[in-house]
Amino acid sequence: MTDTPNPAVAPAKKIRVGWFSYSCCEDSTIVFTEILNDHWQDWKNLLEFVHARVLQTNNRWEPMDIAFIEGAIANDHHAEEVKKIRGLAKIVVAIGSCACTGMPSAQRNNFSEAQKKEIEFLVTRFKSFPKVQKLSEVIKVDAEVGGCPMDPKAFVAAATKLIAQIQAGN
Repeated sequence: MTDTPNPAVAPAKKIRVGWFSYSCCEDSTIVFTEILNDHWQDWKNLLEFVHARVLQTNNRWEPMDIAFIEGAIANDHHAEEVKKIRGLAKIVVAIGSCACTGMPSAQRNNFSEAQKKEIEFLVTRFKSFPKVQKLSEVIKVDAEVGGCPMDPKAFVAAATKLIAQIQAGN
């Protein structure tokens, strides 16, 4: 028996998914697109992407079952968006090291006073927070898939578990 949902049996309602990326190098987004190459046949009947800028042009801010959020939160705009996502999503998954721990995006949090002074103009220009925050410092996170980039096997395991959990609740 496998934990992978049976692609031959389409659910009555597709699982609505969003993929979002904030302050990071977006390496997990690249890994995610590669994972889709490998799992598309299994997932195409299960998932509906309501928001995934890497995959489509027409993205919607609508209720979703799972929101995957990559990256750290560096400014008010990011914070407001992830709060909006939290309000729309049943489950929020922090993706990658920056979302889970803040690092390496939050490395400026550990700068010396001289280094902070040197980058002050950039922090001001981009309206950044004095300290970069991991996702859970801004919103409630239900699950995490760490790594820089994320571990593809860990992501597939987490996604499979969440898909099964949502299907069981349908």
